[in-house]
Amino acid sequence: MIRTSWTRPTFSRTNPVASRIPGPLFYLSFLLVLLACTSTAEKPGGGPRKDIVCFIYHRVGDGRYPTTNVSVKDFEAHLAYLAKNKFQVLNFSDAIDYLQSEAPPQKTAVITIDDGYASFFRHGLPLLKKYKMPATLFINTKTVGGGDFMDWDELKTTLASGVEIGNHTHSHDYFLNQSADSRYETFRKEIIQSQDIIEKHLNKKPIVFSYPYGEFDDKMKQIVKDAGFKAAAAQLSGVLYNGTDVFMCPRFPMAEAYSAPARFAEKAVMRALDVTTPFAPMPLPDKRPALTLTFKGDEIQARRLQCFAQGSPCSCRITKQDTTGLVTVSLQAGADIAGRRRTLYTLTAPGKKGGWYWYSHLWINTKVK
Repeated sequence: MIRTSWTRPTFSRTNPVASRIPGPLFYLSFLLVLLACTSTAEKPGGGPRKDIVCFIYHRVGDGRYPTTNVSVKDFEAHLAYLAKNKFQVLNFSDAIDYLQSEAPPQKTAVITIDDGYASFFRHGLPLLKKYKMPATLFINTKTVGGGDFMDWDELKTTLASGVEIGNHTHSHDYFLNQSADSRYETFRKEIIQSQDIIEKHLNKKPIVFSYPYGEFDDKMKQIVKDAGFKAAAAQLSGVLYNGTDVFMCPRFPMAEAYSAPARFAEKAVMRALDVTTPFAPMPLPDKRPALTLTFKGDEIQARRLQCFAQGSPCSCRITKQDTTGLVTVSLQAGADIAGRRRTLYTLTAPGKKGGWYWYSHLWINTKVK
């Protein structure tokens, strides 16, 4: 149901007035509430506009892997910034509940960590406890206890420290590289397998999910939804807001190349560009794919739109701008992007009242390993 109050971290799941509604009116009320839940299952929609900035981390203090690591110093600087600037910091599932509530908007951030590396336990968890901040850790169960990964005792300690545990499949495979004949059944079975293993060891079944490598398609997204998860985290950089499909939630990745405190602060105050028809990640159709987006432009300076394609020049052309405030643009990389596994088209624009707005779309070239 659509909640009318926000109490962190517990949310009421009951209707306090239902017991006072007589006979037929009760069933009518129940039906209306059920319809409201159904209509907001993927896009929260109702309530005041809220922007929630989610960050994704992997390793903390492990400089051997700079593309997935942040230094201990930078990670603490990020948490200190959120504390100093009075952000409401939530775990992933609580953020979805807050988004779907009628609570007033406030600065909100979410810390997520993928894969369950031991460096997070050694260096990241103590800092979360120091700043009394929650987070969500997504684990792939096949690697628990092996190599650089946390073991079940460490995961129990992490859970007891206030960190939510989410599902990241069993094998953390490149599912899009599997044939369609086996991909979806394997993906479905791995989700169930991972759920069962996590429940066996932690006595708690995850309610949120993260796609391995941020790669998925529409059918995989539907499988996650049908499995009963509340929401799913992707790796589309951007901001979670009322119009987001909560089964492909964007997150800003943090790694050594762009985790400097100043860059983190820029992302923390970013707002979501209100795209009317968000796209799931798509297999790369050609070397310089074109993308058409329509979004609400009443809050932005549309003529100052900028497009980025991860190191490649990118053209951004407004093709339509109507009186209702909708803006349609065509984006295209200016150079061949087929050599990379994943490429983001990112669209940004300054707001009319200050600040910046952001939206990203992910292309996936499954031919690149």
